[in-house]
Formats: sequence, C-alpha cells, structure tokens
Amino acid sequence: MHHEIVETEIPVTELRIGMHVIRLDRPWEETNFLLQGFVIQRQDDIDELQRQCKYVTIEGRVRRPGYDVSPNEAGARKTGTMSAVFSDEKKPKTRSVGKASKAPHPPADQRLKKVTYINKVDVSYEISKATGHYQEVKNVAPSIMSGLRIGRTIDINKARETVDKCVDSILRNDDALLLLTKLKHQDEYTAEHCLNVSILSAAFGKRLGLLEEEIRTLGLCGLLHDVGKAKVPSEILQKPGALTPEEHVIMRNHANWGRDMLMALPKVVHATIDVAYNHHERLDGQGYPRGLVDYQIPYFAKIVAIVDTYDAITSNRCYDRGRSSMEALEIIHRFRGTQFDPELAREFVLMIGIYPPGSVVELKSGEIAIVIASNPKHRRKPKIMIVRNADKRRPPKYRLADLAGHPVGEQGLVLEIAKEIPDGSYGVKLQWFIDNGLQLGYPTIDRISN
Repeated sequence: MHHEIVETEIPVTELRIGMHVIRLDRPWEETNFLLQGFVIQRQDDIDELQRQCKYVTIEGRVRRPGYDVSPNEAGARKTGTMSAVFSDEKKPKTRSVGKASKAPHPPADQRLKKVTYINKVDVSYEISKATGHYQEVKNVAPSIMSGLRIGRTIDINKARETVDKCVDSILRNDDALLLLTKLKHQDEYTAEHCLNVSILSAAFGKRLGLLEEEIRTLGLCGLLHDVGKAKVPSEILQKPGALTPEEHVIMRNHANWGRDMLMALPKVVHATIDVAYNHHERLDGQGYPRGLVDYQIPYFAKIVAIVDTYDAITSNRCYDRGRSSMEALEIIHRFRGTQFDPELAREFVLMIGIYPPGSVVELKSGEIAIVIASNPKHRRKPKIMIVRNADKRRPPKYRLADLAGHPVGEQGLVLEIAKEIPDGSYGVKLQWFIDNGLQLGYPTIDRISN
C-alpha cells in the first residue's frame, strides 16, 4: 500500500475530531477562526464549523493499492540510501492539493488529479530575466529583516509583489532561478536564506502540481518563514561557535515570534502564520515549539521544513561551511518518516536531482567542473563546464561537455563525474562565474574570461 496526502471537500456534517481542516467554503476573514488551517480537537470546533459553513476541505492521507515497490527501492528504504529514488526516471504519481471543486463530489481517483506544468521558454532566455527578479527580491529580503529589527511593520504587498515575479519566472522555466539559489554569501545569511527558501518552495510547489495561486502563497511563506529571527539578538544569530542551552531556547523562540509578528499585520496571508509557527515541527513529535505530530502539521509547513533544511545545509554559515547538495539530499532522505513527510522528501530529492545546475563536481579524471544544465533523461550525465585541470589549475580555456554524449577528455578517457564538492572548492566559486557571464545554455559561456 502507498500513502498519499490528499485534500477532500466534505460536508460539515461528516466532520470528526482529529480531522485537519485546511479550507472553508468562505473566506477565513469572515469567520471567527483565528488561523487558516487547524486540527479539530473539540466538539465545539465541529459545532462552530457547522454553524458557519456548509462544506470544508480537509487534508489527509489515503492508502492507494497497486503501488509496486521494487526490491531496490525497498532496500533503499531500509538502508537510507537514495540510489532507488533516482533509479526510476519517471515522476511518481503524487497528486494535487489544489482547490476542491464545488461540483458534486467525483470519484476518489478523479479528485486526485495533478496540475502538470511544462517549461514555456528555454532556460538561456529565462536566466536573464530571472537574474533581475532574484536581485530585486534579494534587496527586499534584507529590508524586511532590518525593518523588523527597528520596529517597522512588514510591507506585505511589496513582499508578495516581488515573490510573484520570481514565481512567474519559475512557472516559465524553474531551472533559471534554481541556479541562482546556489549563490551563497556569508553575510546577511538569514535574509538570503529566506529568499532561497522562497524560490525553492515555489519551484517545489510547481513540481507537486499546486495551483498557481497556491504556488505564489507558498513562495511568500518561504520568504517570511524566518521573520521571527529578527527578534533574536545578533550575537546569538551570528555566533560562530555552538550555542549554549539558554541560547538555544532563545533561538527556538523565533517560531513563536514569527507567528506573533505576522498575526499583528492587518492583511496577513494566514498560511504564512502557519509556516512561520510550524516549520520546525517534526512528524515524530520531537519538533518545536509545540511538539506536533504528522497529521497536526500544516501541509505548507511540511514543504518549507524540507526546503529550509536543504538550503541551510548547503549554505555557508558563521558556524559551518556549506556541504554539497547531494549530502543535503542524503540527510533529508535519511530522516524521511521521522522528521520529514516521506512522500514530500522523495519528491524534493527528485526535483533537485543528483547534480542540479550550479553544482561544483569533480570528475574521475581529477578535473573540476560546474554543472550548467541538468539532464532529466540521464540524471548522472548533465551538461558541464570544465574550469580546472586535473592538477586543479585553471585551463587556458573553459571547456563545455555534454556527458550524455560520452565525451572524451584531454587524457583520452570518457568524462564521468566522481562526486559533487562544496561551492568554493579549489577556488571555484559560482558567484564569480555568474558575475562574469555564466548563464544556462551554451551560446554565451564563451564570454567568460580567465
């Protein structure tokens, strides 16, 4: 049996204690419910919903027969490796958590239809637009954090406007902005982290088949998920060493502060409150601040929790150097089912891929390269640009190679990737290459000089 997370619209007469209500048949602002999305804990909740609504949408998990698990995948689940995740080149059949239809309830299988998106433009075209959007949001994110530190309220409309531009770019072609999230900076970490989580969350929502407005909301949730850290003292937030138990308590309080700050806004998107408050909860109940378990955690918070972890692991922070994308995915895969929703974890691993654009890799020949485009049909054979010789020195000219074509290197051997290495290894910093003209697609790469 295979469990899937689904949304189902039901009459309020069918409500039971323990159900997770995520949408009403009327705007939340017109009801006396404080947050968008909650678990029914008392009969009073049911009575109030029945008084104010006719239908509500609940989130749940269904057991779906006919999902064949290969011996390889079963082994991977036991050992924690990801080899089986990438062995199937087809996307698993996840389903939409989009808005429920007002029409008479269709059969269950029809309610599980997924929104499928296609890339509308070539990445080499989209990257030029995406760079501007990324920079615009990058300018907004620090102003949100610094403004909160001096008591200014969030300009929620400005935040949504800039996130929407990034979402527009993602809907056209998500590779462009995904590349830009690989750019890491030591300073202003929290602000840039929020930006990356926003972009990656929106791209993840696209893969999951969410409706367009839901993708935009998810992107805004990612941008605002850590606003509570504006109230964490800088000496704790930027401490290079390990935090003391007392400092850990203060740091963890950012979830509560984020909830309070967002609730104080006059026109808040309620989902952002849910995510700011719950993105550190775990399926096994060992998270914070409330120790919620699987069914109690809002769906968007489960999504942002995975994205937040991935970006944190791959980022350079004051107390830890960023690790490779593959290492981050291994960690997420290992903690599926305990910390992370297992189906969302699998989908995220497949979305990022083994060697996403912007990855720095070492070839079996010893040469160093940057992945410039992924290859959906051959995940281990992306398009690369070789930027260091086997002796780790700069070559006279950077070379392009499509590993799917089995190209031969200077040593007469077929080029193959040995492993991914962290950004900055051997002096290869993605930021420098982007600043000097690196784009996805071949035509403009020759502009990069040594």
